[in-house]
Amino acid sequence: MATFSPTDAALEGFRIAREKPRAMLLWAAVNFVVSLLVGVLMIAMFGPMLAELEAMSQAGSADPSEAMAVFERMAPLYAVMLPIGLLVLSVFTAAAYRAVLRPSDSRYGYLRLGRDEMRLILLMLIYVGLAIGFTFLLTLAAGLLAAGAAVAGGGIGALLGVIIGLVAIGLIVLVSVRLSLAGPMTFAEGRLRVFESWTLTRGNFWRLLGVYVLAIILVIVVFLLALIIYVALATVVAGGDIAAAGGVFQPDTTSVANYFTTAMVIYLVFAAFLSALQNAVLNAPPAVAYRELSGATREG
Repeated sequence: MATFSPTDAALEGFRIAREKPRAMLLWAAVNFVVSLLVGVLMIAMFGPMLAELEAMSQAGSADPSEAMAVFERMAPLYAVMLPIGLLVLSVFTAAAYRAVLRPSDSRYGYLRLGRDEMRLILLMLIYVGLAIGFTFLLTLAAGLLAAGAAVAGGGIGALLGVIIGLVAIGLIVLVSVRLSLAGPMTFAEGRLRVFESWTLTRGNFWRLLGVYVLAIILVIVVFLLALIIYVALATVVAGGDIAAAGGVFQPDTTSVANYFTTAMVIYLVFAAFLSALQNAVLNAPPAVAYRELSGATREG
């Protein structure tokens, strides 16, 4: 049975960052530009409404109907941002897959916008639909079991609730891991592969789970280190005002000028590099696992 090294797979993203620094710089630059453009668009179109929502949140006593009315007025923002988010996600995910599976195809830092990316978007949409259906079925089953437990009385209901919760989490993890190679499989084979990952991952669940857990831990560690560096640098630039450095987490959205403070620009630069590294660290491991388990030939 084909297998792979979980450690090598989990560290593949860092290998890409070390061996392909130009690609990482380009990923960070594109991330930064996208963040700037999205920020300008968001503030120019919906800045006052975002500020209104923030004020309601801080007050802690907002009328739910008022908050809902603001959300409804912001529906066009979601209609614009969701497609942009899907597009950006597919471009960067495909770039990480390309760096692993087609390393010689390195022009433009592995970034493209073509059929590979469109197939990944379609795959994401299919999985979102399946996740919604799966969640509905789990909720329905939980509701029926809870109703039965309520009839039985006693502490059965509470115990059953815990069991249902644990089973649901276990099922979500199992399905997510077993289908986790659908992305690189769809990318490498040039056609939608929605469920074929289930067969390919047979016998490798725990290895794959270990890879993903390790990759997530590494991303968290890098994020915390980057956050410390950002706060220190932004505080120095702000003349020792640490509150100004933390202001990026509650920005002033009333105008573009108020939003893009010095601290915010520094934060966006750090976030751009962090997003580039995160993309490599989280998306390269499943591509490595697919390559090894499928016996796909590595180009370059």
